[in-house]
Amino acid sequence: MTLYHGSNVTIDTIKLDKCSPNKDFGRGFYLTDIEEQAIQMASRRVRISGKGEPVVSAYIFDENLLDDAGLRVKIFDAPSEEWALFVLANREAANTGYYHGYDVVIGPVADDGVAFQLERYVRRLISLETLVEELTYRKLNK
Repeated sequence: MTLYHGSNVTIDTIKLDKCSPNKDFGRGFYLTDIEEQAIQMASRRVRISGKGEPVVSAYIFDENLLDDAGLRVKIFDAPSEEWALFVLANREAANTGYYHGYDVVIGPVADDGVAFQLERYVRRLISLETLVEELTYRKLNK
């Protein structure tokens, strides 16, 4: 399987200490199997940082590695209560010290619309059940 990473710099070596904390799945090197999504992320990184050029790196990943007993893998097939609480816990990790301990996390990516819904839940404007219902109808990329 080919996976893509979008950035504003060429990635020669993956360095987790350079990765941003408090992201949806925690500190990590985020990849997608959708090349267009990586292209958009690369352009976004250039726009936000004001530096570099959009760069998309491609990696070949052996999916059989996901079955390796030594690799801690968490897979979310779709938005769910567990997924929403996981994303919220990771986003709040700086305040709570939360660390999930997985080596690989696979699941839907929260876009700005999802962030808005998560914020509504945090402010107790909607229930967890309503949050999941609303997210279920959104087309989220993995």
